[in-house]
Amino acid sequence: MPDKLKIALTPGDGIGPEIMEAVLHIFTAAGVMDHIEFIPAEMGEKVFAKGNSSGISDEAVATVEQTGLLFKGPMGTPVGGGGKSINVTLRKKFSAFANLRHFQSLPGVETVFSKAGVPVDFYVVRENIEDTYGGIEHRLTADVVECKRLISAPGCDQVHRFAFETAQRLGISEVTCSHKANIMKMTDGLFLERFRQLANDYPEITTNDVIIDALCMNLVLRPDRYQMIVLPNLQGDIVSDLAAGLVGGLGFAPSANIGEAVAIFEAVHGTAPDIAGKGVANPTSLLLSGLIMLRHIGLAKQAAIINNALLATLEDGIHTGDVKGEKPPVKTMEFAGAVAEHLGRMPTKCTPRVVGTQDTVSFKPPTRPTNYTLRRTFENVPTQVCGADIYIGTTMPPFELAQKLQQVSEHGPFKLTLLSNRGTQVWPSGSVYTETVDYFRARFELKDPALLGRIGLMPTIHLLTKVAEKFDVTDFQPLKMFDGKPGFSLAQGQ
Repeated sequence: MPDKLKIALTPGDGIGPEIMEAVLHIFTAAGVMDHIEFIPAEMGEKVFAKGNSSGISDEAVATVEQTGLLFKGPMGTPVGGGGKSINVTLRKKFSAFANLRHFQSLPGVETVFSKAGVPVDFYVVRENIEDTYGGIEHRLTADVVECKRLISAPGCDQVHRFAFETAQRLGISEVTCSHKANIMKMTDGLFLERFRQLANDYPEITTNDVIIDALCMNLVLRPDRYQMIVLPNLQGDIVSDLAAGLVGGLGFAPSANIGEAVAIFEAVHGTAPDIAGKGVANPTSLLLSGLIMLRHIGLAKQAAIINNALLATLEDGIHTGDVKGEKPPVKTMEFAGAVAEHLGRMPTKCTPRVVGTQDTVSFKPPTRPTNYTLRRTFENVPTQVCGADIYIGTTMPPFELAQKLQQVSEHGPFKLTLLSNRGTQVWPSGSVYTETVDYFRARFELKDPALLGRIGLMPTIHLLTKVAEKFDVTDFQPLKMFDGKPGFSLAQGQ
């Protein structure tokens, strides 16, 4: 037999080691361990406790880079202090740009929809790297903090192509893009624009889009309307948890984070410290995530056999304590043992997984790149400087502030055209009923449109210097035209 495929493994914190033991028991019974070898990777609370603010040891990073695969249990992040979420860190560090989750009604798991006879079976593809999850935050004034939201065209293209390719592979005929492009016209607007562009490469797939708030309402009313939904990061995070609630909770929601080189398969529920060590946790979410991993590496036959065994086990009324049922609940390893005993059985009340013939590893570990990879979508786009937004911390009334800024810019190429506060225009027009805080955006634009394309950034820097001599400047953003179109948004009420 050829060498086994190596996969980095971290059991996780809290109930993690218990549910991981249960899943590995099932894998062993199904013959999976004949093909793979798990390599320990140290992460989580113990690493945080050693003073490592990332929660991930250097050795673990190296192991994941070498194998290209990580199977992990739930991870704890310290409350307070400087430690950030391990889950987010891992996805971003290894560019696992697409989060794939499958939400499906399971036999024996009682929900509002199972009672109503409404089938739930859809996928969520969430962009995993960008958006507010960049965690770029600043305190700007005494009263105002900001979080910078970054959306890139290459990031959009990656996740949309993944969604379409996955839909093709799974036989899904319709993909829906959800967004808030009616409000965030540039960031979500780009996400939607790239979805529509990429859709041209997949004419056999029906596409549509829906505003995020309408999607949430639709999911609660008729989740069977959707087959696959692709969303930006933050919205995708929220919708994923909402969708988990439709099928019984996060304990039944598998998760995979897929990148070009590295893929991470994990349980996304919490560490449940209140029941840790009691042997009563439900391993289903981690098991289902493991099945996505098996399909990813080529062991589709084994994944289908285990999946059918799980469904047959649930149909027989065998369940852990978090599931309502007529039979008494069983403990974690008892449940794992029952699934192992059902290997080779088919469910009779729900559609079984097709057991194919693909049963050998096809995954190849990544080749380590020699440098960071730069991704581009738009190249050689004509760019012209047309002004600047200068952000000022002040309690000065808008009309007084405008008068002073006009004096500052009187002799330069720019004129003050707008003051806004929390995104709403307060000068040259507005309403005195608009309440303000100590943070204003002052927009300066070219006095003479003929100067467009004839000046660079230096005049905006000179303007910034003059404003900074008299005001508390908190931020600065040059305004540019890209291929003749403004690269900036209007204020509310403008």
